Amino acid sequence: MPDRTSTTDVLIAGAGPTGLLLAGDLAAAGVGVTVLERRTAESGLTRAFAVHARTLEQLDARGLADELIATGTALSSLRFFGQLRIDLSQLRSRFPFVLITPQYNTERVLERRALAAGARILRDAEVTGLRQDPDGVELDVRDGSGGTATHRARYAVGADGVRSAVRQLLDLPFPGESVVSSMMLADVRLTHPPGEVLLAAAGRGGFGLLVPFGDGWYRAIAWNRHHRLPDDAPVDLAELREVLRRTLGDDYGMGEARWTSRFHSDERQVSQYRSGRVFLAGDAAHCHSPAGGQGMNTGLQDAVNLGWKLAAAVHGHAPAGLLDSYHAERHPVGRKVLRSSGALIRFALAGSTAAGAPITALVRLGSHLRPVTRRATRQVSGIGIAYPAPRGAHPLTGRRVPDLRLTGPDGTPQRLYEALRTGRSVLVGRSPEAARPWADRLLPATPAGGPATTLLVRPDGYTAWAADSPAPATLHTALTTHLGPPAGS
Repeated sequence: MPDRTSTTDVLIAGAGPTGLLLAGDLAAAGVGVTVLERRTAESGLTRAFAVHARTLEQLDARGLADELIATGTALSSLRFFGQLRIDLSQLRSRFPFVLITPQYNTERVLERRALAAGARILRDAEVTGLRQDPDGVELDVRDGSGGTATHRARYAVGADGVRSAVRQLLDLPFPGESVVSSMMLADVRLTHPPGEVLLAAAGRGGFGLLVPFGDGWYRAIAWNRHHRLPDDAPVDLAELREVLRRTLGDDYGMGEARWTSRFHSDERQVSQYRSGRVFLAGDAAHCHSPAGGQGMNTGLQDAVNLGWKLAAAVHGHAPAGLLDSYHAERHPVGRKVLRSSGALIRFALAGSTAAGAPITALVRLGSHLRPVTRRATRQVSGIGIAYPAPRGAHPLTGRRVPDLRLTGPDGTPQRLYEALRTGRSVLVGRSPEAARPWADRLLPATPAGGPATTLLVRPDGYTAWAADSPAPATLHTALTTHLGPPAGS
């Protein structure tokens, strides 16, 4: 029998970036949330470095973007393995760049927000059992002393990484394959750092990557085609230096390491992101190569998509099918990221062989074709993500809404992503009185110019519904369909 029991609205397994952002969103929406984290303390290590434009827009909608940007370096372009260059400076976004900052900076910003909003984070809490019934979910948890507890909630989310205990307890397959094995990692200091902030290249039997932490330490990543060892084999720093010299042209005076490891990169995706009252997000739902830096960003955007939907369900005004739309919208995005990151890592692997020359030539050619590079830029940055729209819907339905200039209810100028900081949907149009019956979940705003298209913007910054000069009855029906019945009805 468990030693303790507790109840809340939503349980989240995993206090990584995905789980922390989701916890903050739910707590800010007035939802009781408990995060269960197996680790006993915050990790000082890091895997992800890149925060892309769409993720920064989502963080801006939470008032966090500027704080995180202050911790890193903005790059207006990315060059993959010396051949494919992606120009981010032309993105139509407040953030036409990728932010290079260690993952732990992102986690710290998100954790502070989650705790301030009222989320509860329990560390040294390993999920060991899962049961669900029509009314809720129970998770059994064991701590380091052997004590046990059962936590019950209306919903649960597995954001507990590639080896997700939640996914395994649901007995959900995680099909896929290993793409590259025996990648060497080390946190090192350099006596003469490279001029480029992010340096990556492939060739002569391997590839290498150097990324700064911003505090004088660098993450070195290297792969040696001719010498692959198991993940638990120690990293030989002499070999690491030699691979960097072969691929990057220099080891930049790499000294001793404070931490080393090996890992292998898999491409996997669960077939269903929802199982009853349990959802999977981030690496628990999909994992892929680190090429392009899309992993953490995809997980954070999973959380952004799921959070407001769970809040609507907990508060009792979620329209039919809203929770199912999480899988319908995010699973295709995860599949595209698997394909794009997989293409990049396979290009790197091919570039490390003499036989890869034809592929390299094709990529070099493609990088000079504007439609190809524009599509790649929108994919990697996340700006190009769109969700399926019903047949006959307005062309803007399901599309990302840019940071429109608005006039708020009190007449003051504001940006759309400032308005979204309330956690509510935003009705952008010239009939603000239509929003009053849904004042608990809808904020009216008037466009500061431009066309007269009325937009119902979801809390995640995508268009739920749009119409050109809709009749009042049409607008009322649309709001009821997407927001649920008005308060008090």
